[in-house]
Amino acid sequence: MVVRRRWTLVLALVLLQAFTIGAALYVRFTGLPGDESASEAARPAPSRTPVPLITAAPVLATETGATAPDAKALTARLKGPLGSSALGGRVGAMVIDAASGTTLFSSRATTGLTPASTTKVVTAVAALITLGPDATLTTRVVRGTAEDSIILVGGGDPTLAGPKATGRGYPRPASLGTLAARTARALKAAGVTKVTLRYDDSLFSGPRVADGWKPNYVPEGTVAPVTALMHDVGKVDPRTRQRWPDPSRATAVTFAALLKRHGVTVAPGTREGKAGESAQELARVESPPVYQLVERMLTDSDNDLAEALAHHVALKQGLRGTFADGAKASLRVLRDLNAHEGVRLSDGSGLSIANRITPRALARLLAIAASPEYPQLHTVISGLPVAGFTGTLDDRYDRKESEPGAGLVRAKTGTLNGVNTLAGVARTSDGRLLTFAFMADRVPAPDPAVAALDRLATIVSTS
Repeated sequence: MVVRRRWTLVLALVLLQAFTIGAALYVRFTGLPGDESASEAARPAPSRTPVPLITAAPVLATETGATAPDAKALTARLKGPLGSSALGGRVGAMVIDAASGTTLFSSRATTGLTPASTTKVVTAVAALITLGPDATLTTRVVRGTAEDSIILVGGGDPTLAGPKATGRGYPRPASLGTLAARTARALKAAGVTKVTLRYDDSLFSGPRVADGWKPNYVPEGTVAPVTALMHDVGKVDPRTRQRWPDPSRATAVTFAALLKRHGVTVAPGTREGKAGESAQELARVESPPVYQLVERMLTDSDNDLAEALAHHVALKQGLRGTFADGAKASLRVLRDLNAHEGVRLSDGSGLSIANRITPRALARLLAIAASPEYPQLHTVISGLPVAGFTGTLDDRYDRKESEPGAGLVRAKTGTLNGVNTLAGVARTSDGRLLTFAFMADRVPAPDPAVAALDRLATIVSTS
């Protein structure tokens, strides 16, 4: 009977969330009934007026009258599983009552541990605070200095969809094909049907791989070389893992082929160029807003998107678009939130083995993201994978000790060789919202470690 009631609750939560997301998407993309300004037909080139989907109310708010679990009782339940040999010899943990900020459990919570992809929680917070939830990333085509020359200018949007992209998905990305069609239309209107093409990816600078990345990351398709111009997150084919060794040039070559489809011939010899600051713009496409990009990054653990966002955080703060400055800019945000102690960053995705983040910092950041004081951060919570249902947690929480947490735990995973981490939020059986971070970076084997972490998060959700 208990199991049946739990699954009824899970189903109700899933249906409610689906309805909320569906309603929000309907409003954003179609407008409210009778709102003619939302129709593309009513206005060929409408100015972008975002529908505010973020309110001041806390996400997954603690239920009225709910009390935090007893810290001693929670400690007694967590202490044994936290000492499991499956987690190895170095484990850190933190559990916080989100509403009050009270520490309910702490073990090595101020020790900087290798975070793996839980680093993306930091990147998400930094991007939403620095860039703003409604900012977009723009890919443009401008005129070159020579007659009938054009330049494809990368805007640091790795989600730009190429001609092999499959399905619309969520969020719907900008399209390289759309950019080609708009460019061809503008050229033909000026009487131009033959051009030379250059590409400008100078928005990002410095190395294309980060300190602490293993040499096999790019060849095996874990991530693409980070550039400001790429399509399909640098993949040769969206259905495979293989990445282009030079995503910028590959995108320019693909764009040239798309222009040809639209009746514009591109002269041989596409190569790099630099767009002038006052160059005339011919066409542009914009990415989904940052809050949707953050959700995608967290749910899918998208490494390419994480690195792009970290580079943009640096640029917005007046720094260079590099790994080093992205890390520096993110740390500035953490310092402002008093969540920087013991934190060291080398990238935005967590692939670097040089990164260090404390369990306290992660648990605190998640509590801040769920708070009504930071409404711009609420999509950090909505982007977290749901245990047993979405993203990198969709095939977990099916074991006896973790199954009760399915649908109740939302958390970002982290996985590297010898490293497994989990940081997220959970409602207690009394309706109290807790945030947690469990981190192990000397793991003997991944599967038992994953099971141990899921068990710990389940204990939090059933406390």
